[in-house]
Amino acid sequence: MQEKIDKYTKEINELVKTTAGELETFRIKFLGTKGIIKDLFDEFKTVGAEEKRTFGKVLNQFKQMAEAKYNELKESLDTQQTGNTNEQDLTLPGTGFSIGSRHPLTLVRNEIIDIFKRLGFVVAEGPEIEDDWHNFSALNFPEEHPARDMQDTFFIKKNAGKDDIALRTHTSSVQVRMMENGKPPFRAIMPGRVYRNEAISARAHCFFHQVEGLYVDENVSFADLKQTLYHFVQELYGEGTKVRFRPSYFPFTEPSAEMDVSCSICKGDGCNMCKYSGWVEILGCGMVDPNVLENCGIDSKKYTGFAFGMGIERITNLKYVIRDLRLFSENDVRFLKQFQTEII
Repeated sequence: MQEKIDKYTKEINELVKTTAGELETFRIKFLGTKGIIKDLFDEFKTVGAEEKRTFGKVLNQFKQMAEAKYNELKESLDTQQTGNTNEQDLTLPGTGFSIGSRHPLTLVRNEIIDIFKRLGFVVAEGPEIEDDWHNFSALNFPEEHPARDMQDTFFIKKNAGKDDIALRTHTSSVQVRMMENGKPPFRAIMPGRVYRNEAISARAHCFFHQVEGLYVDENVSFADLKQTLYHFVQELYGEGTKVRFRPSYFPFTEPSAEMDVSCSICKGDGCNMCKYSGWVEILGCGMVDPNVLENCGIDSKKYTGFAFGMGIERITNLKYVIRDLRLFSENDVRFLKQFQTEII
C-alpha cells in the first residue's frame, strides 16, 4: 500500500496546469466514488491491526493532499478563464449597488410631523403597553364602552377593573401622560403604533399607526381646530383640496366630528377608493371633553382644547393609491422598490 501511495503522490505532484477536461479526469480518478482513494480505503480495511495506525495516518494525509491539489488546480483554472488576478484595475467602472428607500409609512409620517412642526407642535411619545387609566378611564371611556371588550383590545392582564394592562388602542394615552405631567399650554402631536384585535384584511389590520394631536390653552375654540386641520390638508394634499366636517361621537371630545377630504384620486368624481362618494374620511377630531381635562388635573373652566387623530395607513393609501393594508407589513421588496426614489 505504501508503494501505491508513493506512486500516486508523485503523479499528483507532477500536475502543474490542466484544462477543464483534465481537471475533471483528475477528480474522477482520485476523488470519485469509484476512484483511487476510495479503493485505498477499502484496501485499508484488510490491513492488520498492528499496521492500521501507521497506514491510517499516511492514507489520510494522502487524501488531504489530493483534495488540496484539486482545489489549487481548480482555482488556477478559474482565474485563467475569468482573467481575474490579485491586481485591481482601477480604470474599471465601480460595482453598482442597490439604493435603499424609506418605507411609505415613514415617508408620510415624517411629512405629517413636518407640517405640524411648522405650526408650533412638538412631538411626544409614550409606552405601547398601557394601564386602564391612561388608555381608557382618563379619556372618559365608561366601563361598559365596547372598546373595553376583548374583541377590540389586546389585554395583557385582564381583571375587569382599573388594574387592566393592554396594548394601547390609540396614542391618546400619550396626551393623558402629557397633561398629567405638565401645565398648559400644550401643543403636541403623538405619532406611534397602536393595536386592536381585528381580523386582518385589505382594509384592516391588528396593528397600525396613528398621529394624534392636542392643543390646550385659554380660549381655544372649534374654529381654531377647523383652521388648523384645513391648513394641514392643503399642505398634505395640495391647495384646492376640499374639506367637510360631519358630526360624530368620541368619549374624550365634545363636540366631536369626523373630517373628510375630497378624493385626490378621482378629484371628487367617484371611484373605488372613495366608494363613489367623492369624499374620503381621514380623521376624527373635537374639543377636549371637560371631564378629560379635570381627570388630568387641568381646570376646565379656565382652559379649553382640541384633539384630533388619524391613521397613517389611511393617509398613505390615499396619497400613493395603495389599496391593501397588508402590503405595508409584508416586506415585499417588489412593493418597497416603488419608493426607491426616496433615498435613505
